[in-house]
Amino acid sequence: MNARLITLTTDFGQEDWFVGVMKGVILTRIPGATIVDVSHGIPPGDVRSGAFALRAAYRYFPPGAVHVVVVDPGVGSSRRAIAAQAQDCFFVAPDNGVISPALAQAGTTSVRQITRTSLFLQPTSRTFHGRDVFAPVAAFLADGGAFDTLGPEIADYVRLPLPGPVRTEHGWEGEVEYCDRFGNAITNIPNEWIAGANGWQLELAGGSRYAIGGCYSDVGEGEVVGVPGSSGFLEIAVRNGNAARVLGLSVGSIVRVFAGGETVNRHGGD
Repeated sequence: MNARLITLTTDFGQEDWFVGVMKGVILTRIPGATIVDVSHGIPPGDVRSGAFALRAAYRYFPPGAVHVVVVDPGVGSSRRAIAAQAQDCFFVAPDNGVISPALAQAGTTSVRQITRTSLFLQPTSRTFHGRDVFAPVAAFLADGGAFDTLGPEIADYVRLPLPGPVRTEHGWEGEVEYCDRFGNAITNIPNEWIAGANGWQLELAGGSRYAIGGCYSDVGEGEVVGVPGSSGFLEIAVRNGNAARVLGLSVGSIVRVFAGGETVNRHGGD
């Protein structure tokens, strides 16, 4: 599994030099490597959103890819740096749960604490492990370095406590897991759980109900619709609008879906 391909998912944004410097470290170690930006727009310190973005993206890359995730509010503390080997890829990240949903899905074979400090940039900053720890370790793996030399195998890595949807009498109750830049609120309710039934309705806080359709254009301009999202989960959208802003949705907002019933609202402002 040596693809010399590294993906980056961070909360660094694009305004500063942080992402560019990480790439510089990788390219110094393995000139000619392929580096793909998954996202640098994760909200600062938002481990849950970073975890969702990684889980939605990693499986679309070829075997051997090394996925680096730096959403690290505990940088410089006693939190560990870890690497994981899955069936056909690697993950490198802080041990704060940000890679745990992807690990659960990817068929992880081993997780190791990164203690091989000879790989790190020296001196190692306590505020920029993306540059000094994670980038060089990712380069080592992408260049064919032996995973089992990174440090001791561990089983007690942090698992992000993500609530799952719960069954209700007529459907499911879940919550928003991620809001994208369009304002679409992506829930934790899998698309397949509401497939094959007619008349599914979406209910938000306050009792407002909306139809669940097949795509954004199933409703008129400014109207609310639930759609099976490309990430594999139901999302809430406003056609040509921002559902998160219009409906006051954020990560953790409660969402209910049920079969049948009268649609009370169509417009987000009603």
